[in-house]
Amino acid sequence: MSVRTRFAPSPTGFLHIGGARTALYCWLEARHHGGRFVLRVEDTDRVRSTDEAVQAILDGMRWLGLDADEGPIYQTGRLDRYREVAEQLLKAGKAYYAYETPEEIEAMREAARAKGEKPRYNGYYRDRNEPYREDPNRVIRFKNPLNGSVVFEDKVKGRIEWSNTELDDFVLFRSDGFPTYNFAVVVDDLDMGITEVIRGDDHVNNTPRQINVYEALGAPVPTFAHLPMILGEDGQKLSKRHGAVGVMQYREDGYLPHALLNYLVRLGWSHGDQEIFSIGEMIELFDIADVNASAARFDMAKLGWLNQQYLKNEDPASIAPELEWHLRRIGIDPSSGPAPAEVVTALCDRVQTLKDMAERARVWYAPIAEWDEKAVAKHLKSATAPAVLEAARDGLRALDTWKPEPIHELVKQIAERLELGMGKVAQPLRVALTGTQVSPSIDHTVYLAGREEAVRRVEHALALSRAD
Repeated sequence: MSVRTRFAPSPTGFLHIGGARTALYCWLEARHHGGRFVLRVEDTDRVRSTDEAVQAILDGMRWLGLDADEGPIYQTGRLDRYREVAEQLLKAGKAYYAYETPEEIEAMREAARAKGEKPRYNGYYRDRNEPYREDPNRVIRFKNPLNGSVVFEDKVKGRIEWSNTELDDFVLFRSDGFPTYNFAVVVDDLDMGITEVIRGDDHVNNTPRQINVYEALGAPVPTFAHLPMILGEDGQKLSKRHGAVGVMQYREDGYLPHALLNYLVRLGWSHGDQEIFSIGEMIELFDIADVNASAARFDMAKLGWLNQQYLKNEDPASIAPELEWHLRRIGIDPSSGPAPAEVVTALCDRVQTLKDMAERARVWYAPIAEWDEKAVAKHLKSATAPAVLEAARDGLRALDTWKPEPIHELVKQIAERLELGMGKVAQPLRVALTGTQVSPSIDHTVYLAGREEAVRRVEHALALSRAD
């Protein structure tokens, strides 16, 4: 049978980092085995599900490049199907109507607590064979087996056994007319032919209930793989202070999608000592059975390092669209300055994120907003600065080819002609072009400004150097 996996987020918030890792593992497992990957939106929680959250999930998946072969499929479009299967279980005597009020349910739980037992439904309506009637408290409950155990081999956690005496008759259909998670997910996975269920280990407790529903329906049970938690660097549950934000926040913070995927795949999976994986390598090497059962720790410093490796080694042209996105976010028109791919080449060794790169690139797209007074005093007011700037202005005007290499040669020639060290020539030029004494190599700094703007800035700096 062909492998079929699914990612089934509930749209009650953004696509967080744990969800993104689950989606990636599901996607890789399907791709590795030549199978199909399904995106399903579990939106039956009408109180908490929002259109904005649905869009945030779709945007995050699209940005990460986790393309679905089928979907998105919405549970709210399948309500008739859930009712059909519930009716099937009712007719088979494997489910029943129950009519307790919320107060009566709470009283049952309190009574159980008073006896030192697990709070649960006591099965009052289980064998009463109550017919359907109009009642605001009407639910459909599943007749969970009273004896035996549920045993399954988790692909990550190993053998798991759960006694049926620990499980009560859970609700299949709520009084609001919507199915519960544990019921809808089984119907969905069955109808969609899901062969491998990969999800967070917060769902381990749900799995025995779901397996019992599969068996009540006489349906094949998929395999399960429950992924361990992602913890913060301090070993505590991941929170916003650790980086537990929506996936699109990582885009806003300047990370590349491929770098984030690479980081996520290593949060629980490895292949020898290899740290950097192409998408093709991930697909070729990944197998859900190789995922570690222990919790992983989220390390922002490691993510920053990895992101810079991609900035330095990926084709600058492939990074350029993301840089353009960041430039626009800070009010810069990418067409008003150098090609973004050339900015990537100039700054990739100096930054870890595209957000920082865009800020540093501002100087090539907009006039100098502020001058570093110490840099001006040291490098533009020196005795040699006027001669350096004058020679640079004339030389830049006359260059046959506007490329970093000829600019570098020009700076060397000026230094030799004026019998100065390279720093005595490069620094006044750097201040003239950027207003500061810190920038990439002087050849790239000048080149990215463009000939006309570079000459104009040098002339302005020359005037400053001669002013009293």
